[in-house]
Amino acid sequence: MHHSFPDPLVSIRGLVYRRGDLVIFDGVDIDIPRGKITAVMGPSGTGKTTLLKLIGGQLRPAGGRIEVDGVDVHRLSTRDLYRLRMRMGMLFQSGALLTDLSVFENVAYPLREHSGLPESMIRKLVLLKLEAVGLRGARALMPAELSGGMARRVALARGIALDPMMMMYDEPFTGQDPISMGVLLKLIRVLNDASRMTSIVVSHDVRETAEIADWIYVISAGKVVEHGDREAVMNSENAWTRQFMNGLPDGPVPFHVAATPLRDDLLAR
Repeated sequence: MHHSFPDPLVSIRGLVYRRGDLVIFDGVDIDIPRGKITAVMGPSGTGKTTLLKLIGGQLRPAGGRIEVDGVDVHRLSTRDLYRLRMRMGMLFQSGALLTDLSVFENVAYPLREHSGLPESMIRKLVLLKLEAVGLRGARALMPAELSGGMARRVALARGIALDPMMMMYDEPFTGQDPISMGVLLKLIRVLNDASRMTSIVVSHDVRETAEIADWIYVISAGKVVEHGDREAVMNSENAWTRQFMNGLPDGPVPFHVAATPLRDDLLAR
C-alpha cells in the first residue's frame, strides 16, 4: 500500500518513462515529504538519475504526473520551470566544478548569475556557505588542488548557494573514501535540518545512505519494491529488499547465471 504524506513537497503518481523500448519507470508512485531526507535506492541502471531529471523538468515522462510544491512540473511554461529550478539545488556525482575558477568563485558563480545581489553581500554569503561545509580556509584554492572529498563539498556549497527549498543528490558518495563519505553524510543531514530543506538522495551506497535517510524508496525493474521509514525498510520481510539492503551475494537475485550442472558441463565433449 502506498503511504502518502499530508502535504508532500514532491508528489509523483503513475510515472511512466521509457528510453527507446526499455521501460525505466512503469507506474511509479513516490512522495517526498517536506523537511526530510528521502533516499531512492536500487541497483545500478534503475533510472535513479533519470528520476531526478524528471523531477527537475529536464526530461518529460511518457505518463503520470509530477508535482513539486503543488505545481505540475511538466505543465509549466519555460519561464516558470526556470523559476522552479532555481529553488532546486543539485549535486551530481561528477561534481563538475569550473576548473579555471577558485573555490570562492565557484560558489559565487550561481549568486552572481541569479541573485542580483551586490558584491559585498555575495562575498558574505559565499563565506557562510563555505563555512557550512568546513572549507572557508580553502577559498583561494583551485579545483585541481582539492582532494575528491573537498571538491564534492565545494560543489555542495555551490548547490546550496541560493538557499534552495530542495537539494537533489545524485550518487554523492561515489569514489569517496570512508572519511570523506562520513563527512558528506553528516553534512547532508546537518544542512537539511539546519535550513529546513528537503533532500532527495539517489544512491546505491545502501548502508551509508540508509543511516541518514528518514524515508526510503527501493526501486527495481521500473517499480517501487518497498518504501517506508528506515526501520521498516531495513527490517523488511521482502526477500529481494533484504538481499539488496544487506548486499548479500545470493538471494532472489542469484549470484550464478542459470547454467547446466557444472559436472555435466565439464564432462561434455
